[in-house]
Amino acid sequence: MMPSTSTVLRDARRIVVKVGSSLVTNEGRGLDEQAIGEWCRQLSALVRDGREVIMVSSGAIAEGMKRLGWTTRPQQLHELQAAAAVGQMGLAQMYETKLRENGLGSAQVLLTHADLADRERYLNARSTLLTLLTHGVLPVINENDTVVNDEIKFGDNDTLGALVANLVEADALIILTDQKGLYTADPRRDPSATFVHEAHAGDPKLEDMAGGAGSSIGKGGMITKILAAKRAAGSGASTVIAWGREPDALVRLTQGEAIGTLLVAQTQKQQARKQWMADHLQLRGSVTIDAGAVHKLKTDGSSLLPIGMTGVVGDFSRGEVIAIVDGQGLEVARGLANYAAAEARLLCRKPSGDMLELLGFAAEPEMVHRDNMVLTK
Repeated sequence: MMPSTSTVLRDARRIVVKVGSSLVTNEGRGLDEQAIGEWCRQLSALVRDGREVIMVSSGAIAEGMKRLGWTTRPQQLHELQAAAAVGQMGLAQMYETKLRENGLGSAQVLLTHADLADRERYLNARSTLLTLLTHGVLPVINENDTVVNDEIKFGDNDTLGALVANLVEADALIILTDQKGLYTADPRRDPSATFVHEAHAGDPKLEDMAGGAGSSIGKGGMITKILAAKRAAGSGASTVIAWGREPDALVRLTQGEAIGTLLVAQTQKQQARKQWMADHLQLRGSVTIDAGAVHKLKTDGSSLLPIGMTGVVGDFSRGEVIAIVDGQGLEVARGLANYAAAEARLLCRKPSGDMLELLGFAAEPEMVHRDNMVLTK
């Protein structure tokens, strides 16, 4: 049985909200202060309700064009990058002002595809975002258009929203757009088109409904949202596509009201993560832990601290999946290493407080955090 909007969004604790350029910039005419203020009010309400929220916002290039007095979107990459550099100042300032008015701190985070393709930078980005959430700061993310080129561009912020949902293991992705949601066909061309209230993310039929990847109505439109929902579902996050001008859309969604189109992830978040780690058939290395650490991992659900490690095998890098084995060499768990093999060898049997002295830096207090670990025995 497919979960309903009421349960999926009502129970979501970590949410990524993506808002499109046409909404943020009032159809390209510069930042819409009133609309951004309204979303910030709703975002603050979600945070007060105990949820962790990340905003992915478009609009930097459009705002930069306005500030530079350009009426036509430039074609040259360096001009687009210049517009983004100017516009990002205004975009960050607007969110900072409006979130502060609602009692929330904000942080600007600029990402490129390369940041998430590189495992160490991926972990750094993840750690930064989770730390911001821990301190009650709402991250506002945009693609780093000032440095990207055609090879590393996400291509659209729908994809970026999905990648961020994967990055932080969000429960839900909400895509606010200038459309009510998904129809079975383009309602402007087909009067028989009906609205899709709920469906399974990744269903191939959805891409046909959205026009297909190569169609004129699909480019930069609904198709990117359908594909983003499919990507987000890979880590267990369901997606809602809704009209950004719908009054109190974010608040009403998290109260369980059915708004827009819900695309349900068929795999739960923890199951998706466990499956991803289990799929690593060839591991680059392992750490051996003592009986006390085994007990803490299996019974208390603890993270793996260096002091419980007795040995390191292999040559792995930070961010790679490693095995965690007991004194008999039996795998107890596996997870993402916060330190490379050479660093891990220095940390064996050492308290976390000694990391800075031993390594010259301290990335995380744990060798493997419990959120990045799955028990296998």
